[in-house]
Amino acid sequence: MRALMYRLWPVLLAVILSGCAGEAGDERPPLRWGADREGGGPFIYPPEEDPGGIVGFEVDLAAALAGEIDRAPRFTQGQWDQLLAMLSRADCDVVLNGYEYTPARAERYLASIPYYIYELGLAVRRDDETLRGWDDLNRPRPDGGRRTIAVLTESAADHYATERFGGACDIRRFDGSTEALHLLQNGQIDATIQDLPILDFYITRERQYPLLETVGPAVAPGYYVVYARPEDRELIEQVNQAIRRLYDSGRLEEIYERYGIWNETQRTLPEVWETWDSSLRSSATGTREKLARWIVPLLKASLVTIALASLSMPLAIAIGLFVAIVRAWDSPALGGSPESASLPLRPVRWLCTLYVEVVRGTPLAFQLFVIFFVLPEAGIHISAFWAGVVGLAINYSAYEAEIFRLGIQAIPRGQMEAALSLGMSRPMAVYAVILPQVVRVVLPATANDFIALFKDTAVCSVIAVEELSKQYSIGAKSTGLFIELALMASVLYLAMSYPLSLLSGWLERRLAGGK
Repeated sequence: MRALMYRLWPVLLAVILSGCAGEAGDERPPLRWGADREGGGPFIYPPEEDPGGIVGFEVDLAAALAGEIDRAPRFTQGQWDQLLAMLSRADCDVVLNGYEYTPARAERYLASIPYYIYELGLAVRRDDETLRGWDDLNRPRPDGGRRTIAVLTESAADHYATERFGGACDIRRFDGSTEALHLLQNGQIDATIQDLPILDFYITRERQYPLLETVGPAVAPGYYVVYARPEDRELIEQVNQAIRRLYDSGRLEEIYERYGIWNETQRTLPEVWETWDSSLRSSATGTREKLARWIVPLLKASLVTIALASLSMPLAIAIGLFVAIVRAWDSPALGGSPESASLPLRPVRWLCTLYVEVVRGTPLAFQLFVIFFVLPEAGIHISAFWAGVVGLAINYSAYEAEIFRLGIQAIPRGQMEAALSLGMSRPMAVYAVILPQVVRVVLPATANDFIALFKDTAVCSVIAVEELSKQYSIGAKSTGLFIELALMASVLYLAMSYPLSLLSGWLERRLAGGK
């Protein structure tokens, strides 16, 4: 084993260092630029020939900017919607990853002059004749239902879709652009609104989604900017000058042409720069007003959390109890023995054991991903909410199965023997004698799992279910009130979980014969 580790450590070190975009041995001070390599093209993405590397127009742009200010570019990986939080923690020096300029962000971070002017596009399925332009989004589907639009969380498309179509359509927010395109390709949503560079890259240039097309004119132009911390005024001024020099020399156009995103709109960049101010913006809305606006969304998200937990936990208990009984049926506690195990029951017991081990051995997020994104490939379509319910129920059923199985084994075998001696059948004895005692044994653990389930509903955000933690994340990043909204969300989580603790204690006393 030690010899194997000696051979592997250079490989591991190379993998770690591959996240750094700077050249080895570069003694210049680093420019740590934060981005998400999962964000996709044309911004930053892994090439097919080198999955551990990164390419994209922003990779080239970061290298060019760093060279202009005599620093070594160093890529810092982060989840897209967490990049500004990383910037606040000083995990990176700048954020450069298709981040649009918004007044709310400019209240907390310095924004460079724009390095790209983007527009929003509408992508639909080619065979959807009822959706040929923006105005069609305000009309219901042929079956009378509301249309569903997918967007990138907290992006310009998110704000645009919410403001213009939020009353007529259901908005689904994802952490990646390709997830939305994948769902649209499978027919799980009606449309996606995204920045045109993304749609042009995946639909027109790479042709990864042959069933999709963009329709209608481009709308809502905006700016990609580099963000820095408020105290890094000198750095943002250096970045501004570097962008100007790259534009004047033609290198900026060359980089954009390389990825097929240069257009005539970019020639208006110098006009925008003339009146641009990279200073912090003052907030026109007070903290109290901002908090007040998010009370109702947080309350609605709490109801989604309650619905997810309340529907999934009974299913988890039912599945877990069935699996536990099947696995323990030949045990002495239920009146059987391993020697007398029936042949037809053995494959079922093996399948139940495999089910428990597979579910416990894989993350909940992965299970939700399979249910929501992979099953449609087999023609099984489940809405985001019910995919969350099914995923939570399956995940927790494996743990409940083990809790019930241990509870069954804790019951003295004499209980079953006494019931059988009275003439009861085994199923009747299990139902009337064993299970009531098992409930007393497993109630504390099951109640604890129910409380934990309320918190694990947060994982459903990976499939765009807007429960409490997802709504908190959206609100905190939109307003910058991370602590204040966290306190509000904590109070709501406590209001949901604490009554369960009281109910669990009351049931324990009740079943134990107390008051």
